[in-house]
Amino acid sequence: MDIGASAFNLCNVDSAHAIAKEKQQDAEFKQLITSCTSLSHYESKRFITLLPQIIATLIAGSFHIVVGITLAYSAVLIPQLRNTTILGSATSTDSSTSNVAINATNTNQSLYGQREAWVASTTIVVVPVASLICGVVMDSIGRLNTLKITAIPVTIGWILIATATNYPMILLGRILTGVAGAFGTSPAMVYLTEIARADMRGSLTSSGPAYASLGMVLAYLKGWFMDWRTIAWVCNIYAIIPCILMFFIPESPAWYISKGKIDQARNSLEWIHKYQPHPPNKTQSMAELHLAVLIRDHEKKQEELRNSKYTGLAMKLKEFTKPTAVKPLTILFFLFFIQQFSGIYITLFYAIDLLKQMGIDMNPYLVSIFMGIVRFCMSMVNTYMMKRFKRRPLVMCSCIGMAICMLVSGLFTKWTIEGTTSFTWIPVLCLILYVTTSMIGLLPLPWTMTAELFPLEIRGVAQSISYSIANTIMFLAVQSYPSLANLLGGVVHAQWFFAVICLIGVIYVFVLMPETHGKKLNDIVEYFVHNTFYVTARKAYKSKGARKSSDRKPIIKNTRVTKNDMEESADGQNNNLIENV
Repeated sequence: MDIGASAFNLCNVDSAHAIAKEKQQDAEFKQLITSCTSLSHYESKRFITLLPQIIATLIAGSFHIVVGITLAYSAVLIPQLRNTTILGSATSTDSSTSNVAINATNTNQSLYGQREAWVASTTIVVVPVASLICGVVMDSIGRLNTLKITAIPVTIGWILIATATNYPMILLGRILTGVAGAFGTSPAMVYLTEIARADMRGSLTSSGPAYASLGMVLAYLKGWFMDWRTIAWVCNIYAIIPCILMFFIPESPAWYISKGKIDQARNSLEWIHKYQPHPPNKTQSMAELHLAVLIRDHEKKQEELRNSKYTGLAMKLKEFTKPTAVKPLTILFFLFFIQQFSGIYITLFYAIDLLKQMGIDMNPYLVSIFMGIVRFCMSMVNTYMMKRFKRRPLVMCSCIGMAICMLVSGLFTKWTIEGTTSFTWIPVLCLILYVTTSMIGLLPLPWTMTAELFPLEIRGVAQSISYSIANTIMFLAVQSYPSLANLLGGVVHAQWFFAVICLIGVIYVFVLMPETHGKKLNDIVEYFVHNTFYVTARKAYKSKGARKSSDRKPIIKNTRVTKNDMEESADGQNNNLIENV
């Protein structure tokens, strides 16, 4: 009897162990399915479901309007300052001899030109440091709170410019608006990346460049009929209104979870997914499913941190030594170098003077306004193109188009200056087409990718470092353009120089730039663990995906799923398995 009871108890224990193991396998399988497949499997694609994300995009991205005005403002400000004594005098009135007069005039003109260059570029030179600070701030107090405090430096900066009576006041005002530019763009891009649906991320994050393009149009338009002081006063409106609207949208759920604020993250996700229908065959809502994925990803990373000998700041520094940080930073560095020295921002900061140097018989303000309108319209088109087309072809086509436009524009500018052609309108057309093709890819996409390529743990800081790198290169390009043009022999050769850089960009993008269109952020990060050159990675991916269907295991519904089946499902090879969970 005791032997029978013992055998019976042993059988029960074995059965309990088997059941527990089976439940554990079920849980692991469901976890694998949830973490390795996109939430888009359950998401409705109706427009109404995107409405909260669109509203958040319109509000958070609207800070880019004042950034666009800040960038284009120098093109309006510098010509108008020449009619004042704020930058000093370009000529000398106190000379005892003609030679002394000539030397003094040359010295004053050189100083005057240097001050003009600093007025144009000062707003950029402070951005690298401001961006690094911004990265720490947004990871500490949140993406939206960082955007809210941006209203302080930008308001003070524009007031200083509006009331300026000397050169230092202009510079200080430009410095503060540059700081505000860093604090108003980096958090917005990170925020939009973290709340956007994977297939809409490119379109929503491209709203930033669209808003900036609108700001440029407003700057050129106001410069046509407004005094530079009046423009500075009006610009405060574009900073204050977004700050107020920011209180009506929720903070990033990913940031909430990183701070352990689960309830706030749930509320944020419920707002984001408020119009999403209940997922079929699921007891949880879409917000709860999304929350579970974010929590699991965060817990997995925290487990890695606990098992690591590095903690706190040391751990973050350690993250920056990994391929998932080094490779994206390196790729973005050279991509931004190509972007800046292709002339995109140089033609923006020196638009009025550049058009005059090209010998165009048109009102430079009207041409600048039209170029700004084209840039804004193309930014809206780009929103659609980023959803419809892959990133790499867009950037390569953009570089090719820009190179052709600059080559032809340089040629006809040369003939216009020499007076050997009557087609003086062709350089204007080429510049407009140059702006059009730049908005297809090379101008907006590198900025968008700064928020896509990095792991969540360092995304804020890494995005700010990328932004700092980009603005450092932009400063060098804008500040050095007058000297570069003189070194190359004038505006003609400068345009040809831009064309050569664009052609180099085609080769660079083809070899190195990764494809992020429609990819989950975790998948993008995983790419850098195993790949550097996209060309070889693409070939490996094709060979991996080229397995014969006969090599794959058949699906047997309503049966136990094997480990191999789990791995195939995790690879996205067998989505039907999801239905059997």
